[in-house]
Amino acid sequence: MRLPDLPSDHDEAQALLAGIFAHSPFGIEWIGEDGMICFGNAAAAALFALSDPRPVLGASWIERWHPEDRAIAAAALQQARSERVEIILRQPEPADGARLFEVTIARHSGSPDLAPRFLVITRPTSLDGEMADIVARSAAVARELRDSEARFAALVDTMPQMVWSTLPDGFHDFYNARWYEFTGMPPGSTDGEGWNGMFHPDDQEKAWTRWRHSLETGEAYDIEYRLRHHSGEYRWTLGRALPVRDEAGRIVRWFGTCTDIHEAKSNADMLELLSQELSHRIKNIFAIVQGLIGITARETPAFRAVALTLRDRIAALGRAHDYARPHSDESRPFVGETTLHALLREILKPYPALKEGRISVAGQDVPIDDKAATPLAMIFHELATNAMKYGALSVPDGLVDITCTREDDRCVLVWQERNAPIRERSDKTGFGTRLANVAVEHHLGGQLERQWGDRGLTVRMMCSLAALNRKNPAKSGKNP
Repeated sequence: MRLPDLPSDHDEAQALLAGIFAHSPFGIEWIGEDGMICFGNAAAAALFALSDPRPVLGASWIERWHPEDRAIAAAALQQARSERVEIILRQPEPADGARLFEVTIARHSGSPDLAPRFLVITRPTSLDGEMADIVARSAAVARELRDSEARFAALVDTMPQMVWSTLPDGFHDFYNARWYEFTGMPPGSTDGEGWNGMFHPDDQEKAWTRWRHSLETGEAYDIEYRLRHHSGEYRWTLGRALPVRDEAGRIVRWFGTCTDIHEAKSNADMLELLSQELSHRIKNIFAIVQGLIGITARETPAFRAVALTLRDRIAALGRAHDYARPHSDESRPFVGETTLHALLREILKPYPALKEGRISVAGQDVPIDDKAATPLAMIFHELATNAMKYGALSVPDGLVDITCTREDDRCVLVWQERNAPIRERSDKTGFGTRLANVAVEHHLGGQLERQWGDRGLTVRMMCSLAALNRKNPAKSGKNP
């Protein structure tokens, strides 16, 4: 038997659909993605003893069902976003006994001028004893699920961060109380893709691109963006999310957090500005000193050879300063492909002892990147400066040996001073010492030890190879 062709005319198609809805013995309804009833035919009104379906339009479809079945109904709507769902639900029990319904839910993606909705077909059913037991067990599971969800909601609402979750396709369906407190938005208004409108216009495309990449690859989501606060201002926020996978490795949900970092980022920006200003002034001082040396050399020809050497050393000190001062990702000098030995020689070039052969750099060399260059330069610049003031480099016969050794996934650096003048040791920890400790522990993934002998200071640093260079092999006992 050949099925009749559907009318090609839009009005005829609308009339056909209206006839199907009007004469169908089953309840047919449209449910919005927010769970609200958008349309119901006469059969749906009759199933629920309604004389007119219009009063229920805009009401909650989930709240229609028995209190113990509402969690099942809500879960079914979520599941129907990706596949058709068939379930059995109970209407709140009337005087003559509970009424059961077979419910089929399918998601319709909609047209450009119609938001996605759920097509719900409902028909009454009667169950045998076995099916009645299944429904009873399902109700018990629903109660347990509801209690579990209540505990989860209580937990996440006590967290200081904003917490959110999405379906595998990225559809946002949950935010905790902190989110609504921060944004001031009504509950449910940022579900789905509504969350993107909360970002600063300049950050929206970046956030979308990063989020789509995570959805496509399953990689962790990690980004900083400006989020609109309920006050109307945009505040810097750290957004992070991780996927939850089932036993087969499929992503079943994403859980994420938003952390307000506005104050911390503002402070960091201010510190970076002050650091750049201080660096600018120091470099101006270097330039002035070099200018004075040049003037003196011109006025005193006999001083010219010494002046050129001194000017070169001051220029080298300025380059070392560029490495040693604190940097952000934007201000950090470009290092390119370099090694620890090359960086040390660049940092130590201003000190006459290097050219005199009283500073040696030996042992195994390792590649380093721009991220490690600044803390390394800061540490060795501090050690060399202290050695010039009152250590081995403050006397003519003083020596400094720097050696580098690989041990599995770590690099061991030893600064050894010899023939240093004997002086009284103090237990007081200076700023430079504290700064070096922080640099090694927090930026180079290691630890630093100091030991004063009879004739000089020994400093032993153990650093992670991965922290020295993000491309370093994890383990290697050979030279690069």
